[in-house]
Amino acid sequence: MFSLEKIVRKNIWNLTPYSSARDEFKGTADVFLDANENPYGNLNRYPDPQQSKIKEKLAKIKNVNTDQIFIGNGSDEVIDIAFRIFCEPGVDKALTFSPTYGMYDVSADINNIELIKQPLINDFQINLNQLQPYLDDPLVKMIFICSPNNPTGNTINEEDIEYILANFEGVVIIDEAYIDFSSKQSFIEKINDYPNLIVSQTFSKAWGLAGVRVGAAYTNKAILDLYNRVKPPYNVSVLNQDAVLESLNNLSDVEKNIDIILEERSRLKQRLASIKKVNKIYPSDANFLLVNVDDADKTYNYLIDEKVIIRNRNKVINNCIRITVGTPEENEQLINALKAL
Repeated sequence: MFSLEKIVRKNIWNLTPYSSARDEFKGTADVFLDANENPYGNLNRYPDPQQSKIKEKLAKIKNVNTDQIFIGNGSDEVIDIAFRIFCEPGVDKALTFSPTYGMYDVSADINNIELIKQPLINDFQINLNQLQPYLDDPLVKMIFICSPNNPTGNTINEEDIEYILANFEGVVIIDEAYIDFSSKQSFIEKINDYPNLIVSQTFSKAWGLAGVRVGAAYTNKAILDLYNRVKPPYNVSVLNQDAVLESLNNLSDVEKNIDIILEERSRLKQRLASIKKVNKIYPSDANFLLVNVDDADKTYNYLIDEKVIIRNRNKVINNCIRITVGTPEENEQLINALKAL
């Protein structure tokens, strides 16, 4: 049975978080002399440390409570804080399924945590038959599941994810950076069903705010409290919070852009299929396509010369390139370059 206290690092469980001036006073006033801020300037005041306005809007959109939302400095902060909460450096382990998002590797290395990588099989799905020893290992504290997965683009089977959630005594983090491009349901709907579930999302992809660096995690209040203990007091700037709020107030524009990207994804797939050097285009629930070509290195270098930059994934998946869905004009430039090759 899952026990949160059992898997949290003891020093984190007993940690007294830093209490900022803006945590201690939450109301309105005429004069603020509590935080040693410069009284002059347009950006002289610290931001809301709890990003309350963002959480209020997201709670309505995602149908959750505000105390089930964490706002981070990109979803990378969501990942890093999880390592710091649940994994003892040099002792505990985490697990993910390869190929997948490379930041799990980097964050594990930074925190001195062994990251086990179980290969995906059969159209990039989880091999449950070989997973049980890891589910039973008390040193494996976290499992990362990227769905839709990067760089493969596919959604991981919901039944497999639910099996892991029900049979693992550690924390399961489902990275849904690309969920807005998928017809599948988000696992946010399950956070009240599983006490060990964290769902990570981002404003970098569908929301078009990659330069803003804001991510979100959805989980239960007990885990959220641990996140708030560990995070820096002012982890998301005023400028970044304002940019997110602007997008949240213009949902129709975001939805319109998503529809265009989905139309272009379909069109791009059809156009790529007509090119001789393209051998396979994998199914995608994301805003990119994984494409197998005759020679990925040659194709990548040729496109650089044509001023078109894609991602060469040859070292991860043999002779595969990853193509982000761009504007109609950008996609046309790509297709013309590939036809010339």
